[in-house]
Amino acid sequence: MRYNLLAHTGLSFLFAAAIFSLSSPDPARADIYRYEDEAGIIHFTDAPTDKRFKFFMRDLKKDRKLRTLIKLSKKVNPAEYESIIQRSAARYGISVPLVKAVIHAESGYDTNAVSNKGASGLMQLMPGTAKTLKVSDSFNPAENVDGGTKYLRFLLDTFKGDLSLALAAYNAGLSTVARYGGIPPYPETRNYVNKVLTYMNSYQAN
Repeated sequence: MRYNLLAHTGLSFLFAAAIFSLSSPDPARADIYRYEDEAGIIHFTDAPTDKRFKFFMRDLKKDRKLRTLIKLSKKVNPAEYESIIQRSAARYGISVPLVKAVIHAESGYDTNAVSNKGASGLMQLMPGTAKTLKVSDSFNPAENVDGGTKYLRFLLDTFKGDLSLALAAYNAGLSTVARYGGIPPYPETRNYVNKVLTYMNSYQAN
């Protein structure tokens, strides 16, 4: 899952404050509020006028997440990661279309993507998972894709090649799939599995 940004009345302030905080020796501070709407779009403002806005952050200079969110608006180029994907897929015996499908579903090929749960990078690795996989920098495309593909290999082996269960575990966690004895009854997870399989079929066809 990744953040999607749309223009908002407070967003111009967010960009200006962030730029100032990174360049000024005495950065301005301001409370920032956020809410996620039904479409999964994250809205920010410094002057909340809706009760759905909740406090998000105070110190803009020290918060890497803010700088990461700002970078999400840049255009991405999937072809830029082709060699990385090919190499990792071959290394772990995973099909290239599957790796591409997971990247597509997880981050939309945005190497700076950060989820609201803390997962980051192209394949959205959680901090604990990244550490286990010896990924020191989840924002490094080569490290992230290698770690994510290695994790996919582990999940496929764990579930004896059952791709749907492996994808469900990638999204919801291995213990959750084990607890339910199958794909968890979470709309997000079930939609995720279907989305990745659809993307994979599309990549295979092309």
